[in-house]
Amino acid sequence: MTCLLHISDPHFGTEQSGVPGALLRLAQQHQPDHVLLSGDITQRARPSQFAAARAFIDQLPAPVLTVPGNHDIPLIIHLFTRLFHPYRNYTREFGSDLEPVLETEQLLVVGVNSTKPARHKNGEVTEQQIARVAARLKQAKPGQLRIVMQHHPVRAIEESDQSNLLIGRAQAIPEWVDAGMDLLLAGHIHLPYIRPLSGKHSPRTGWTAQAGTAVSQRVRGSIPNSVNLIRHECHQGLHECSVERWDYDAEQDAFALFSETDLALHRSD
Repeated sequence: MTCLLHISDPHFGTEQSGVPGALLRLAQQHQPDHVLLSGDITQRARPSQFAAARAFIDQLPAPVLTVPGNHDIPLIIHLFTRLFHPYRNYTREFGSDLEPVLETEQLLVVGVNSTKPARHKNGEVTEQQIARVAARLKQAKPGQLRIVMQHHPVRAIEESDQSNLLIGRAQAIPEWVDAGMDLLLAGHIHLPYIRPLSGKHSPRTGWTAQAGTAVSQRVRGSIPNSVNLIRHECHQGLHECSVERWDYDAEQDAFALFSETDLALHRSD
């Protein structure tokens, strides 16, 4: 079985007391094979905040794959840096590849940089990005769980979040589902949920899993700090996948299992 820890929006610089330690304990307890971090690593893209994030990540018991979020590029008041060196502080700590790919025998994760320095906070994907991701998904092996990870969401459960949805999603999602995507991971709105995704030319269904804010004080309403554990295994061509939502319990000073959702993975291979 492959175990993945999906965390998002830690917003280092706004950490909530005790929560980073609790998240490290959760990771040590479950020993994920990989950690997937879907952006907004920092609050204001400052070098000190990226350094704090790097120090935390170095304590995790598994390799970490990251993509940037809109908070990981400088504010518009730093116009020159935002337009000409928007990812400078990010790349110092996390490398120059803004759209990394992770592949093992059991797993394919395709990273997408959905941030655009010319936009204040909204995310967007270009036709070139959509085509690149689809082509990579089509190369996946039959036994692999096929994941796309980006910062911005593609489905909303609250009307107020419609304005936060990825620009270009209407083209990207059907194309990626048709290409074989099983799961899209995102964050941005600090609200955890799971929703189905449809293709255009095939009857198969994919899924999107949102994560809450992992460790920051910027929790949303009554939703506490929250992360996902994803478990997947494939036996003789049959795939089983589940997403567990783990919420921080302040009384216990620990992350506790809130819900578990089994995902039906529709495969033609």
